[in-house]
Amino acid sequence: MDIKFVVMSDYHGVRLDLFLAAQCPDYSRSRISALLKEGAILVGDERKKASYKVSVGDIVSGSICSSNGDEGVPVPQPIQLSILYKDSHILVIDKPPGMVVHPAPGNTEKTLVNALLDYCPEISSVGDDFLRPGIVHRLDRDTSGVMVVALTNPSFEFLKKEFMFRRVEKKYLAFISGNLEQMSGRVVMPIGRHPVKRKMMSVVNEAERGRYAETIWRVLERHDGTDLVEAELKTGRTHQIRVHFKALGHPLIGDSVYGFKSDFRKRSGGLCQGGQSRRVKDIYNYDIVDDMKNKAKRHLLHAWKLSFRHPWTGRRMFFTAPVPEDMRKYMRGELLINPHD
Repeated sequence: MDIKFVVMSDYHGVRLDLFLAAQCPDYSRSRISALLKEGAILVGDERKKASYKVSVGDIVSGSICSSNGDEGVPVPQPIQLSILYKDSHILVIDKPPGMVVHPAPGNTEKTLVNALLDYCPEISSVGDDFLRPGIVHRLDRDTSGVMVVALTNPSFEFLKKEFMFRRVEKKYLAFISGNLEQMSGRVVMPIGRHPVKRKMMSVVNEAERGRYAETIWRVLERHDGTDLVEAELKTGRTHQIRVHFKALGHPLIGDSVYGFKSDFRKRSGGLCQGGQSRRVKDIYNYDIVDDMKNKAKRHLLHAWKLSFRHPWTGRRMFFTAPVPEDMRKYMRGELLINPHD
């Protein structure tokens, strides 16, 4: 695929291979380094080493191929979409849980992009990446909810800038493990690649190339063993909500990557992650947390509300995606066991 990135201030002074790894998370650093050596990726019109420190305004461009050298062009597939809004400029959809947004190694079919190419074939020429036509933001595979897709190149460029300059309002619903001490709060913790597990993100300090990340949250419903929270993203870091609530000691219910592992009970005498003063055994009902974790088929995170300026009219638009059935069951308490049984 062809790539073209302009280095923003957040990445000033970062190694070139680390910058590219952040922009292209589906590709390993070793693969990126090999492409830099081959001259397949340039800074300006010049070859640079992987250790080159990028500067604000640098234009990084070139071509990235998968390790087998053949990614293939996404094909249209007749997959039903839940359409919230459509005009000649944008499409707003409610993405179901379990759907990958765009093709990537290991997920080449039945993605949102495959569905979009069938629903509106003209989208194939929109954007700067043939694997992600019209895609201006993403949701994780198991995150459901509202997304906006650009249907024209002017709309694509406009929406990309709106997201880049944080003019888009994004609110999520999440069920977390345990009950928070306060009813609302603000998390400001920089997020970067996990120092060992490179496919994971974690809270890291700025010296370790952590990027500023801010989440505003409030409790909407309180149950025995879990809180339903509204989380508003002020930034858009990868896995931001999942990483921030893990750092608070309250990972999302059903999160197989950032959630509690099988030794949760054994750690009950230890302190919560994030340095909270209360002990785990004081804030969790083990039976309820374990029962909910076992019944959840995914991490219970839903992109609930999205607000942005229309790329043609400039008018601010507001969209809400209905809460999916698996989360509504928790809201009604149908999957919450009786703590007194």
